[in-house]
Amino acid sequence: MSQTETHDPHASSLPGILGIIDSTISRIESVMLAAGVLLMATNTIANVVGRFVFQYSLFFSEEVNRILIILITFAGISYAARQGRHIRMSAIYDAMPSPSRKAMMVLISLVTATAMFALCYFSIGYIAKVASSGRVLPALQLPVYWIFLWVPVGFFMTGLQYVLTTIKNAVSKDIYLSTHVLEGYDNDETEV
Repeated sequence: MSQTETHDPHASSLPGILGIIDSTISRIESVMLAAGVLLMATNTIANVVGRFVFQYSLFFSEEVNRILIILITFAGISYAARQGRHIRMSAIYDAMPSPSRKAMMVLISLVTATAMFALCYFSIGYIAKVASSGRVLPALQLPVYWIFLWVPVGFFMTGLQYVLTTIKNAVSKDIYLSTHVLEGYDNDETEV
C-alpha cells in the first residue's frame, strides 16, 4: 500500500453482498458509538458549566445520558463481536485439534447468533409492553419506550455479526473469532 492510499476501517473481507452487509454494520456501529460518546460528553460538560457558571443545571441532562448509555451499550456489543473481544471460556476449545476447533467456532457463532436474535425478539415484546403503559420521561416528556429502542437494534446487529462470523469460518481455511480477527491470544490474534 502506498503512502497516498488509506486503509478503509470498514472494509470487509467477505465476498459480495455479505461484504456490503458487513461494511454497512461497521459504519452503523461507528456512527452510533461516536455520536453517543460525543453527545454524552457534550451534555455532561454543558450541564457542569451550566451548574457552576450560570447556577442553572440542565433539567434533562440525566435522562439524555441514560438514553445515550443504552445506545452505547447495545451498539458496543455488536462492535465487540466484530472485534472478537467478547469474553471467551475456552479451556476445552483450546485443547481441541484445529478441525474440531473450527467446527466448534461455527457452532458457537451459530448458537450465539440465535441467542442474539431471540433477545432481539423478546426485547421488542418488552418495548411493546412499556409502550402500552403510556409512561413518559419526567423531564423530556418522551415516551419511556423510546429509550429502549436501541436494545433490539444492538441485539440484531450482534446477531448479524455472528452469522457473518459463521459464514467466514465456513468458507475460510483459517479459524476466525469474528469476520476480521483470527483466533488466538494476545500476540497471536491478528486483525485482517
